[in-house]
Amino acid sequence: MTANSPTLILASSSRYRRGLLEKLGLNIRAVAPNIDESPLTGEKPQDLALRLAEQKARAVAIEHPGALIIASDQVADLNGQAMGKPGTPEAAIAQLKRCSGNAVLFHTALALYNTATQSLQSTLDQTRVRFRDLDDDAIARYVEREPALDCAGAFKVEGLGITLFEAIESRDPNSLIGLPLIELISMLQRENYPVL
Repeated sequence: MTANSPTLILASSSRYRRGLLEKLGLNIRAVAPNIDESPLTGEKPQDLALRLAEQKARAVAIEHPGALIIASDQVADLNGQAMGKPGTPEAAIAQLKRCSGNAVLFHTALALYNTATQSLQSTLDQTRVRFRDLDDDAIARYVEREPALDCAGAFKVEGLGITLFEAIESRDPNSLIGLPLIELISMLQRENYPVL
């Protein structure tokens, strides 16, 4: 980063996404976007994730001219049905029961908006998670020990959630936490924003 590099703004209130960016040593500001995240009628989970990431970037860009806006959204997809953040322990238990023994596809969308040029880069990263066959007691113990109520899929892969899986197939392990860093670095390089 140089002295005249644009400001980086994360269009998110997610502590997980902010933590991933801090791992890279990037100096960022986080601004929560004010958008309606409701799915459109008939909208596929991957289309929802991409649309919301782009909307978040554009919504925050309005107030931050000259900045690079980073936005992301993640939607868990079980057999074509979107799963959101559970919000309550009961909903987390219900989600994990549905996931037990199944493969869930996590669509993690990334958008980078350059407010100076009004150019938008966006992409979708997919991670396939195969859940173990989980009995009710194991699910209840997990939710009690690590209530991931603000995470799509009701788990934290970077914590105890790893015990729930048989396999994870991913291009970028950071995507499952909420932000595809490998692609973000490529996007920033295309904007002549050096990470190293």
